[in-house]
Amino acid sequence: MHIHKNDTVLVISGNAVGKQGKVLKVFPDRNRVIIENVNIVKRHARPNQKNPQGGIVQKEGPISASNVMVICPKCSEATRVGHAHVTDATTSRRKTMRVCKNCNEMF
Repeated sequence: MHIHKNDTVLVISGNAVGKQGKVLKVFPDRNRVIIENVNIVKRHARPNQKNPQGGIVQKEGPISASNVMVICPKCSEATRVGHAHVTDATTSRRKTMRVCKNCNEMF
């Protein structure tokens, strides 16, 4: 999946188009992500020890990962993500790094 937790992303499709936020949770099996302050849904909660009053609770709902683009930390633009294989000098193991398609910076 091209999106990881704590990435800053831009919503490019759907009701929240144009909003930016930090990825809080990723569901790779369902191809969905939860983004901070995007796609706010209301849930009715019963009273319990944690929430003795109960009532309506607002929280972020998941949206499809195909509706968001990663914002590159270097060039600060929404970009497609490529992958590059890099050999680590100390352990001589290959790592897969994500690459910005605009500025070719690894992140």
